[in-house]
Amino acid sequence: MITEERLHRVALPAYVAERIALRRGTPHAFERIDPARTALVVVDLQNGFMAPGQPAEMPVARAIVPNVNRLAEATRKAGGAVIWLKHTFDQETAQTWSIWRTSFISSDWGQRMEEAFTPGSFGHEIYADLKKAPNDLVVLKRRFSALVQGSSGLDQILRQRGIDTLIIVGTATNVCCESTLRDGMMMNYKCVMVSDANATRTDEEHNATLSTVAVIFGDVRTTDEVVALLNARSNISA
Repeated sequence: MITEERLHRVALPAYVAERIALRRGTPHAFERIDPARTALVVVDLQNGFMAPGQPAEMPVARAIVPNVNRLAEATRKAGGAVIWLKHTFDQETAQTWSIWRTSFISSDWGQRMEEAFTPGSFGHEIYADLKKAPNDLVVLKRRFSALVQGSSGLDQILRQRGIDTLIIVGTATNVCCESTLRDGMMMNYKCVMVSDANATRTDEEHNATLSTVAVIFGDVRTTDEVVALLNARSNISA
């Protein structure tokens, strides 16, 4: 587990590039994006995952804050949407996702998690160093994936706005971020995972998810690359 605040060391195995070359012949599935049809989906960057001493604290999540803020600003300026997902535990979660509650978080830690992510609690709130704008959207989700049935209204929101591209950032890379991205791709969204704007507990878990995403479910890009894609399209539109 990483205990200091630093970005993950990204190192994908050689087979990733080999399989990408075999499957599609180009390093990236999406060479262009339309900012007006793009949403930056910020996954669970709440105090419960980010503040020191919280039950799901991930120090790396604090390190990605500057990149997330930069991506949010670039998305807004290019005409895209910024959506903040909030991991939520409430009575609906307890009733409709009972197997998670009774079989996976049945310890004292589980009780702390429920308390932290209950609406109105400190842990449920978005981390203060993140720059959320008044016109950004906030969506509560009650599963790891925001797009699975029973989790949230995210899919309806995206389709009403004509969104076809999702840029995924947040925590944890290999849990809620990966789950949302996988479902997004299978629901016909173009999905991009930002390698230096996602965070989890270890470099190994982070890189394993990036490898799977890059080969099968979406593109893996850096913050610099995504900002360049947003700026290129917005300049053309202008």
